[in-house]
Amino acid sequence: MDVTESAATDRALAFVGEIASVCERCPLAGSRTRVVFGAGNPAAELMIVGEAPGADEDATGLPFVGDAGQTLDTLLDDAGLRRDDAYVTNVVKCRPPGNRPLTQAEVAACAPYLDLQLALVRPRVILAVGASAARRLTGLTTPLERLHGDPHPVGRYTVVPTFHPSSFNRRRGRQDQAGADVGAARRALDDQGVP
Repeated sequence: MDVTESAATDRALAFVGEIASVCERCPLAGSRTRVVFGAGNPAAELMIVGEAPGADEDATGLPFVGDAGQTLDTLLDDAGLRRDDAYVTNVVKCRPPGNRPLTQAEVAACAPYLDLQLALVRPRVILAVGASAARRLTGLTTPLERLHGDPHPVGRYTVVPTFHPSSFNRRRGRQDQAGADVGAARRALDDQGVP
């Protein structure tokens, strides 16, 4: 994607983000501080898709800026990847109360926004962070414990599911597994000739 295309994509993402900022397609709109649409490189070959914003993200309007985001940055750095080179978003753009699990209706309500982000950015590899992201992007209901780390071709994308950093404290060894998963995403990029 050249500079002109990248600027046009950035403008289109900003336009869709403005539409999302006043969205009331589901009950999450009533409890949010702000919509967390997405951020990053509009010409990214890597898209990172989490599940939903947390408290820090709801406060700032930016994805993965809290503790989970710092852990994600470390995993990316360890794999030789940089967040600045990726586009980062979530399946759902508003924080669920108390960070509870997402409902199918909430995922469906936000689906058009994620679909537009995918169509505009056109990544080659998607790191699906968390079970809801993995299900939404692969279409599989296989438990994340069995799905993580394996590249899944889905249309023009390669989806690599991994665990959400917020789960690391609950399950021993998850951070090491997630590190290996991010490494698998890096290899998928390398296999496609992405620097």
